[in-house]
Amino acid sequence: MGDYSVIADVSASLIKLLREQMTPDPIPQPELIGLGNPVDKGDFYLSLFLYNVKESGDNRKTQMISRGTGEIQYPPMAVDLHYMMTVQSPADLQSRALDEQRILGRAMQVLYDNSVLRGSTVVGTLAEHGEEVRVVMDSISGDGMLNMWNFADTPYRLTVSYIVGPVMIDSTRIKTTKRVLERDVSIQG
Repeated sequence: MGDYSVIADVSASLIKLLREQMTPDPIPQPELIGLGNPVDKGDFYLSLFLYNVKESGDNRKTQMISRGTGEIQYPPMAVDLHYMMTVQSPADLQSRALDEQRILGRAMQVLYDNSVLRGSTVVGTLAEHGEEVRVVMDSISGDGMLNMWNFADTPYRLTVSYIVGPVMIDSTRIKTTKRVLERDVSIQG
């Protein structure tokens, strides 16, 4: 569980993982991997873009959480984060497509081999609470991806979509309760 910053912590954890495992090959410097809209002008060879956040009904919690004597906290909200991973190589036109495919292949391999983010891979509130999240490639069709790639006059770039979650965002709602001091047990006979 985490506070409101847990979404940013997931993004930072993904970038940290990709930077640690993709440099210096196939990407020469870690700063060339980052968070950004796929059409932002920049130097990223590989970018992650959080394009959607959905409540994860399958992982929704309903149990109140005890916070000591006299207080219970409402359960956390479970969400799934949807990312676009986009590749852009600065290579010349003749080798650009192959270079982008190598970068994408390595990034997919890294996320597949680390399909559960946990331990030293995570940062922030995820690390503080020992949380883990799954990383799964999204099964968006080619047409679906092209429809999502609706960024004005920018031509389509090689992109893969991932779902990361469930991510738990703590509720700030707390309810005070009174301790049970007496119990009456009657037996009906």
